[in-house]
Amino acid sequence: MTAPVQAVIFDLDGTLLDSDRALVEAFVRCGVAAESVTFGHVITDECERLGIPLDQYAAAYDPSDVKPFEGVEEVLAAIPRWAVASHKDRDMGRDELLALGWKPEVACFAQDFGGAKRLDVVLDVLGLGSDDVVFVGDTGHDRLAARNADVRFVAAGWNARCDLGLDDFGHDDFRGGDIVARRPSDILDLLRR
Repeated sequence: MTAPVQAVIFDLDGTLLDSDRALVEAFVRCGVAAESVTFGHVITDECERLGIPLDQYAAAYDPSDVKPFEGVEEVLAAIPRWAVASHKDRDMGRDELLALGWKPEVACFAQDFGGAKRLDVVLDVLGLGSDDVVFVGDTGHDRLAARNADVRFVAAGWNARCDLGLDDFGHDDFRGGDIVARRPSDILDLLRR
């Protein structure tokens, strides 16, 4: 790491939360075949692609199917400054953060980006530069968001889907030369460097 990390920005679904089941099951409840669902997109785009109104999807979403990955809560408790940047619908994301009792310094969701995930929005609110943070995510879209903001990317290797080395579209290893955290606690090791 070139500069000390002052804050960690996390993706939510697939990084902090083991939410694949909840995301897919909501679409299944709306009549979509499970194998048609892909991950890492702006939720409004995925709903549109699958022909489901967002409000119908939100009503079918069951947050009780969501749980933090093992070790995540301990890591969040140990990090002084952390934020969330997620493609999830804002109301759904805020409700999950509230239910979990998590209080990130900043939480930005699909409606905050006006399209693809943008870490510059989060950096502005944090009052930090791109060298001051790392972004932890599980998809090629997350890596692209980090690259677009010139932020160091850490792949959430604790998510088996991320660990496969393929992005959601089956492209080759999206991790390239990026750091891969095998466990959430690896993030704390990065902060100590």
